[in-house]
Amino acid sequence: MSEREPEGSQAGLAEPMRSRWSPSVFDDTHELSPDELRLMLTAAQWAPSCGNAQPAAFVVCERGSASHAVLVRHLSRGNAGWVPRASAVFVVTAQVAPDEEGEGGYKPFHAEYDAGQAAAHLTLQARAMGLHAHQFAGFDKEALAAGLGVPAYVKVMAGIAVGVLGDPADVPERDREREGRARRRRPLRETAHGARWGVPWRGADG
Repeated sequence: MSEREPEGSQAGLAEPMRSRWSPSVFDDTHELSPDELRLMLTAAQWAPSCGNAQPAAFVVCERGSASHAVLVRHLSRGNAGWVPRASAVFVVTAQVAPDEEGEGGYKPFHAEYDAGQAAAHLTLQARAMGLHAHQFAGFDKEALAAGLGVPAYVKVMAGIAVGVLGDPADVPERDREREGRARRRRPLRETAHGARWGVPWRGADG
């Protein structure tokens, strides 16, 4: 599979945002080294965090590992075909309350926001390394948390499948079709407000 060209205003962005997209066809023979996985986790580690609370944590589900097997069992029907092909999946979590010893969970209101920041940094680091990442939420979060032993004060939020592009001929037509869909974003005038909410920022149409 070839790389996908940026669409619309994405073409004006800096790398790796310019070429970032979320493929659903991964090479199921590709493996990530511990050093590569560590570098992506380090990018997440250094993401902004409110009050330096650092609520984000990850379960690293390398393809073929015990944690990966647990994840696969709890994927939604729509994700069960393509997610297992990725080289690894990072399960994104956020500590939303103190642990048994009263540690952590200092900024529960911002915990999910911070975890999202960490996930974004990991995803962009992956792209900078020539990899692709596809974030997803279609899985049984409660069952996965139980299967992986995630404590009650930590919220399982999403997964990030990472790998390299595979051959579309190796996957069902539904997944091949998804790769060719046009990517759309709401216009800035709907998301960038100026004088007040509902009044588009003056540069939104530029």
